Amino acid sequence: MAGNRYDSGQGGDPRQGWPAPGTPASPQHGGGSGQPEYFTAPHEAYPQPDGRPAGQHPADPFAADQPGHTRAFAVGDDPYGAYDPYGDQGAPVGPDGYPAQDNVAVYRAGGQSAPRVAGPRMPWRPLLTGIYREPSRTFTRMRDHQVWLPALCVSLIYGVLAVLGMGSTHDEVVNSTFSVAVWAIAGAAVGFTLAGAMLGAVTYALARQFGGDGPWQSTVGLAVLIGWTTDVPRLLLALFLPGDNTVVQVVGWATWMLCAVLLTTMVRRVHDLPWGKAAGAAALQLLALLVLIKLPTLG
Repeated sequence: MAGNRYDSGQGGDPRQGWPAPGTPASPQHGGGSGQPEYFTAPHEAYPQPDGRPAGQHPADPFAADQPGHTRAFAVGDDPYGAYDPYGDQGAPVGPDGYPAQDNVAVYRAGGQSAPRVAGPRMPWRPLLTGIYREPSRTFTRMRDHQVWLPALCVSLIYGVLAVLGMGSTHDEVVNSTFSVAVWAIAGAAVGFTLAGAMLGAVTYALARQFGGDGPWQSTVGLAVLIGWTTDVPRLLLALFLPGDNTVVQVVGWATWMLCAVLLTTMVRRVHDLPWGKAAGAAALQLLALLVLIKLPTLG
C-alpha cells in the first residue's frame, strides 16, 4: 500500500494490476483518473444493461432531420415529449406537470354544434326581397346587424296605408280638412311605428326567455319588417275594394299566416331555437296583430 501515492493503493505500480496515473484504462479497470470501473463508460468486454453490445448506442431515427423540420407524432409516441400514461386517456403533460387542458368551447345555446356566422350587412332592397325569396338565409345573414332605418321607413309607410285602407278611418280622413288629414296620417304613422317596436320587443323578450341568444336590435327590426310588409297587399286592395270583399278577406288571412311562418323562421334563425320554442316566442305578436289589426278590418 505504501509508496503508490494513493490511500486506496491504486496507481502505484502497474505490476500490481493498477494503471499508473495518465496511462490508458485496462479492460478490467476504469479510466486513468483512479475512479472505480462502475463510474466509467462501459468497455467492449462489458455488455449494456439492456443487452446491447458494449459501445453500441441506440440510433436516433430523427437525427437526419434538417433544422426547422417538423415531425408529427401520435399521442404518446413523441420520443422527446413528456407523456403521462395515467393522465386523461394519455393526454400530453403540460409544463406544470398536469395533463394539458382542452380549451375548445362548446356551443350550447340552441343545441347547435357551432353558432351560425352572420354575413355582411345587406342593403335595404336585397333585404326586403330576401325576406320573401330566401328567408332562412336572409335572417341568418342579418343576425348581427341592425335594420332600424328600413324598419322606420316601412312603419311610417304602413301607418299611412293603414289610415287610408281601414274603412272606419278612410272616410274621416278623406272628408276632413287638409290639416286634420295631415295630423291624422302623421299620428297613425308614429303610432304604428311605436306599436311595431313594442311588439318586436315582446318577441325578443320571449325568445330570450325560451333560451335564445340573438341580439335585440336585429330581432326587433326584423319583426317590424315582417309584421308590416306582410299586411301591405291587403291594405292596397282595401284602398279600392270594401273590407268585406271576398278577395280582401282571403288575402288578409293568407298574409297573416305568411307573417306567422316568417316570424317563426326569423326567431329560429336569429336566436338558434327549435321550431316549437320559436313559434311560442312569436305567438304573442301574431295574436296582437290578429286582434288589433286583422279582425277589426276582416270581421
